[in-house]
Amino acid sequence: MERNEFLDKMVVGIFKEILIIRMVDSIINCKDLKKAEYVILSVGYDATTSFRKGANKGPKEIINCLNTKVELFERFTKTEPAYLIKIGHKELKNLNKLSLDGLIEKIAKEYKLIHNQNNFVLMLGGDHSVSIGVFKCLSQIMLVNDVTIVQIDAHMDLRDDDSEYNDKNPSKYAHSCVMRRAIDFGFKTVQIGIRDYSREEYEFSQEKNLKIFEWGVKENNFSIDEIVKSIKTDRIYLTIDMDGLDPACAPAVGTPVPGGLDWNYASALIRELAREKYIVGADIVEVAPRKDDVLTEYVAAQMCYNTICYVQYKKVKKYF
Repeated sequence: MERNEFLDKMVVGIFKEILIIRMVDSIINCKDLKKAEYVILSVGYDATTSFRKGANKGPKEIINCLNTKVELFERFTKTEPAYLIKIGHKELKNLNKLSLDGLIEKIAKEYKLIHNQNNFVLMLGGDHSVSIGVFKCLSQIMLVNDVTIVQIDAHMDLRDDDSEYNDKNPSKYAHSCVMRRAIDFGFKTVQIGIRDYSREEYEFSQEKNLKIFEWGVKENNFSIDEIVKSIKTDRIYLTIDMDGLDPACAPAVGTPVPGGLDWNYASALIRELAREKYIVGADIVEVAPRKDDVLTEYVAAQMCYNTICYVQYKKVKKYF
């Protein structure tokens, strides 16, 4: 064998080894969900969107970033959970064909099945309506008075239905109704990053005396400590609509709104919530990918991995 041919084969061999290593060391590293400690549940549904379509494609692009772009080493905890814990993935398919009632039932059923087998589920949407299925499940398996739904979002999502912009087939399960349904299930709520809402939502929030941290009403917004102290339960469920972040770091979302949480603030908030509270589950929704721009799905993937890192670190260390 000539020297050049040998070198070529050696380079190809090394490249294959690198690919294998990356596959082995991917964040999603467990195919058997019964053995997984964490499960990422992809729910690609966007039939209730009222602005930009495409959130049904969000989970796939986020998963791609998770396995190819996100560093395994988390800089604040100085850990690499992907080496230490088993993280599985499940995708629910053909969801846009379902009625909203059928969708909510399917998500609730699948979430309960996975939750009963594993310690933690992180769901990727999809438009925000998918979270209602999780809330329904949690209301059946947990005491609602013991759990606060903590929402990062540009919108209150407190409409009773979506008839204001959908007069053909209005539903109480649309993406603009998700927190209204959470309250109907009996959960306490804390809403962060809010900066766009209707009169109906405003009046409902005042009537119910809801805890809302509205962005842009004060020069420096709110301290993380102030937000965490406002949560009166030890257990929380974290629902993150990516439009809650500043469009500078998350432009490709279903309903973009100027302003919002910057990356450092959002990351620090999640870290502090994990430190001070017990996160029972989480979701990241409303990523609507667009061509030639992967920033939003990368930010969502990083947020997904960071959340798992912080939850796991709390379990192991008991504190940060």
